[in-house]
Amino acid sequence: MHAKVLIMLHKTKGVVLRTFPYNDNYIIINMYTENFGRVSYMTSNSHGKRAKISRALLQPLSILDMEVEHFNNRDIHRIKEAKSDYPFTQLYRHPVKNAIALFLSEILYRIIQERESNPPLFDYLCRSIKWLEIADAGIANFHLTFLLQLSFYLGIHPNGKSYKTGCFFDLLNGVFTESLPEHSYYLNKEESIVFERLLRINYENMAVYSFTGRDRSNIIRHIIQYYRLHLSDFPEIKSFTVMQSLFGD
Repeated sequence: MHAKVLIMLHKTKGVVLRTFPYNDNYIIINMYTENFGRVSYMTSNSHGKRAKISRALLQPLSILDMEVEHFNNRDIHRIKEAKSDYPFTQLYRHPVKNAIALFLSEILYRIIQERESNPPLFDYLCRSIKWLEIADAGIANFHLTFLLQLSFYLGIHPNGKSYKTGCFFDLLNGVFTESLPEHSYYLNKEESIVFERLLRINYENMAVYSFTGRDRSNIIRHIIQYYRLHLSDFPEIKSFTVMQSLFGD
């Protein structure tokens, strides 16, 4: 006998990470939700007035307020109703902000796999996305700040308190050290100075920190390497080259 499919209706908010076609009639939306963590939803691939959910709502990092159907024995669920929880006017029209949104949504899609609620992480994502929408200064530092702050919620934040003048930053152990590490995963003294400065940045003060294109290019490369060392199965990020071209030399 087939197991009975139990359908439960829930209300939750969610951040869109990625959409891709399931077949000619449906698309899959990968989301990080407030109540259920990482979830995959299926919805119609219709366009225009026939669409149950407007494509405009499914842009990367869109924040939705939803009523969803969850099935007790399936990995893909359905969105019954959805509306924007926070309408954007800049995020998808501003070319730099749009590039940042695509980059960060790809990273979040790759690293956040937990299928349970994590309110502090969800609140951080929503607060950050809203900040990116309204920011008018320091935008070139946003993705750097986001990723380092995100590391708090992933339990891998670097130990900035260990810094002393002339130290090396040990990427593998997440600390500054006075002696040269016995492995190859570290920043030299000049890079470590730049990295220590970055650890003091937040969204409120990111506009007052200036980095050269070369420094910023190195920083994001080192942050990606740091993530790769501390998170399992961290793949290549396709949009990384776009960020390098925007904010590097």
